[in-house]
Amino acid sequence: MKIIGIGNAIVDVICKINDQYLIDNELTKSTMKLVDENEFKKLLSTLKIEETVSGGSVANSMVGLSQLGNDVGFIGKINNDDLGKKYEEGLTKEKVQYFYNKKEEVTPTGTCLILITPDSERTMVTFLGIAGKINKQDLNEKAIKESKMIFLEGYLWDEGEPKSAFDKAMSLSNSKAMSLSDQFCVERHKANFLDLVQNKLDVTFANEQEIKSLIDAKNFEEVIVFGKELGKLLIVTRGEKGSIAISKDEVIECNSKKDLKIVDLTGAGDLFAAGFLHGYINSHSIKNSLEKGTEMSSKIIQRIGARLD
Repeated sequence: MKIIGIGNAIVDVICKINDQYLIDNELTKSTMKLVDENEFKKLLSTLKIEETVSGGSVANSMVGLSQLGNDVGFIGKINNDDLGKKYEEGLTKEKVQYFYNKKEEVTPTGTCLILITPDSERTMVTFLGIAGKINKQDLNEKAIKESKMIFLEGYLWDEGEPKSAFDKAMSLSNSKAMSLSDQFCVERHKANFLDLVQNKLDVTFANEQEIKSLIDAKNFEEVIVFGKELGKLLIVTRGEKGSIAISKDEVIECNSKKDLKIVDLTGAGDLFAAGFLHGYINSHSIKNSLEKGTEMSSKIIQRIGARLD
């Protein structure tokens, strides 16, 4: 097994909205908000569903890696309910090995509303459900130890049981990569995330806003300096400015693809990570890995949802 992804097992419910909907419901564009089950159901009742798919940031990346021909797996907690069964079926269909034995739980399977505005930006409202109760007993230790690398999401980090699972997975793994996930996520866990990036991770994925927030950078030059001093691999996506990899004294840039018909930015970062990690674990050059990440993200933003056919 090349990579095991560990993250929130979330069913994505994709809906198109206008900007006024965000204002009316006090939602901040391009961020993720955690809500309870009642608030989630209230919002869902006002929306038209475009598509439902097995999601979660790292799970999306694992599907992308599988589609590129890699042997990958995923660990995430679901209930043995209808959504949970559909979630597992969705991963199995994509040839992602699912390392979790679901059972009857009081709390339902997690769900995320992905709200797409006319500018193709996505705003997420998440009811974590049982996904947010993952603990170290839910981990398949054998699968983690036998994989080349684990890939974690910042969304998974939370005090209590999820953090214990996160820490346990890190201690068992041969190599560690993580996505910072979201600027609000970074703000909530800044000290912990900085410690992870500086002392525990081998590869860190972030967009420009997330990494600048993490290190309180006033400009991107400060990010470059931080990346060089880090001594690990830092991958930063910059939207239309492309992407950049920083490793010690090496700074490698990759341009974004131009003249794309952007439909939905959901999954852009997830599929970029899939493309990059495909190159990385198959010993391609950093430049080629960035190019593969760019290729994958360029494809996904021209369709609705976070999965390529």
